[in-house]
Amino acid sequence: MGWILFTCLAAFSQAWRNALQSKLSEHASVAAVTLARFIFALPLAGIYLYLLYVFQPAPQLQLNSHFLGYVVSASVMQIVATALMVILFKQKSFAIGAGLAKSEAIVAAILGMIFFGSALTFLGWVGVLIGALAVLILSGFSLQNFNLKTAALGLACGTCFALTSLWVREASLASSLPFPHSAGWVLVWVLSCQTVMLSLYLTFKEAHSWLVIKQKLPLTLLVSLTSCIGSIGWFSAMSLQHVAYVKTLGQIEVFFTILISALWLKAPPKKRDTFGLILIAIAASLVMMS
Repeated sequence: MGWILFTCLAAFSQAWRNALQSKLSEHASVAAVTLARFIFALPLAGIYLYLLYVFQPAPQLQLNSHFLGYVVSASVMQIVATALMVILFKQKSFAIGAGLAKSEAIVAAILGMIFFGSALTFLGWVGVLIGALAVLILSGFSLQNFNLKTAALGLACGTCFALTSLWVREASLASSLPFPHSAGWVLVWVLSCQTVMLSLYLTFKEAHSWLVIKQKLPLTLLVSLTSCIGSIGWFSAMSLQHVAYVKTLGQIEVFFTILISALWLKAPPKKRDTFGLILIAIAASLVMMS
């Protein structure tokens, strides 16, 4: 049941990261906000991996083409997904786009079944579908406020996140290392690739963005910290369980988001939020039972 604890940790951290990232996006470009997620997370992930070996010795990683291929693919896809999410922050109908971005659970279930041999149980499929319905309700989806551009961005974002998660799991399996070292190595390699790629892009295309990151250093550090903790949770959970199950349970992030809004932003939950949370609780229970 370790994957459940890791997923809850990831969902809690991601709720804070999204709130902090949204705030940073008011001052920085899409690329700069995306880099803020990775730049200081890399040394933290390195410390985490080092401590794993200190407290639980294991073999070192032996690189192979399958591992590197999955790592690079996941790195690029997560950058694209994060950039799309930042673009969604700037849309008028952000909530709907963000809700559709959470379609990653059902997309991961479909792609996992077709391309990765991930077979879900009947209860698992019901849980994933109920979770998808809950996300649509929470996003306030309706034909009256439907925006094709925002919806397309949201679905593209969800698909990119789903592919990222599937490739992360495959990289972990391809490492041939025991858990949690397998997840730790994947995390370090993915963050290394992402940091290098985005740092080079900012240096040659948006050199001024480095100044923005420096000016917003405390906020950048918090984004990286919450992102690293969240990634440790996600990567660990996905090394242990099907991505669709992890992402469906991970929708409890909505509960944490509403809690943050209520306590920090003094925004009380709506009736729609309560109904959506009940559906998420049902979906989470089904995937755990399956």
